[in-house]
Amino acid sequence: MQGKKVLITGGNSGIGLETAKALIAQGAEVIVASRDTRKSQDALSLLGEGASHLSVDLSDLDSVRSLATAYLEQHDRLDVLINNAGVFPATAQATKQGFEMQIGVNHLSHFLLTQLLLPLMIETGPSRVITVSSMLHHKGQIDFESFASGGRYSAQKAYGQSKLANVLFAFELAERLKQTAVTSNVLHPGGVATDIVRDMPWIVRKLLGLIFISPEEGAKTSIMLAADPELETTSGAYYDQCKLKPAAAISADAGLRSKLWDHSLSAVNLSQDLF
Repeated sequence: MQGKKVLITGGNSGIGLETAKALIAQGAEVIVASRDTRKSQDALSLLGEGASHLSVDLSDLDSVRSLATAYLEQHDRLDVLINNAGVFPATAQATKQGFEMQIGVNHLSHFLLTQLLLPLMIETGPSRVITVSSMLHHKGQIDFESFASGGRYSAQKAYGQSKLANVLFAFELAERLKQTAVTSNVLHPGGVATDIVRDMPWIVRKLLGLIFISPEEGAKTSIMLAADPELETTSGAYYDQCKLKPAAAISADAGLRSKLWDHSLSAVNLSQDLF
């Protein structure tokens, strides 16, 4: 990873922070994209000279655009984009643009960020897009009407939907990038005790902490997909804790993948792909 530039959303804690640590140790320059908070400053101090920070609020698409603009102004290449950040609110919340929070942050913000950065990645490739999903995508269903906030809310259903959207996006992106030197892969890190469960009752958090794996273990798949030279041309694959696994059967539905793509373009106010 010597000389490589890596942008990680949510790189200030959990899996993202551990991924950043490992890639910096391998020689990468890591740009952490997260809110400008004390937690982010503490993460930068921990990561040292190999890290820098760009501020973003992934619940605001205008902030995502500002992040992309800042990155493009400050850097001349992007070797790895890790769409890592995620939320799992126990109660219904809305993004600034009025989307249900989980589909807005977990999928739409990363869809837009990838669109905005892909021209640079294609120009300076080979490069990699890595999207962090979950095994719970297997239980997910896409309900386009639920993308807008205000309807009935189930945290589990919203999470499963957003994680299925991650897989559909990653696979469709791989298909659309076939003629480029950019790859797109998606992963399940394992059940990891991270801040994503911070809104759950304390007893649930306590139990999950006992049975989940550590962030260090959970980061291994992201690190592998970012750094393994043998995976430089691998694209359109789903990895579960470093092992190649089949994704949910519905992820092979080209019609659904295309429909989600078009719906996402409209949601983020793009008339067409930017790459």
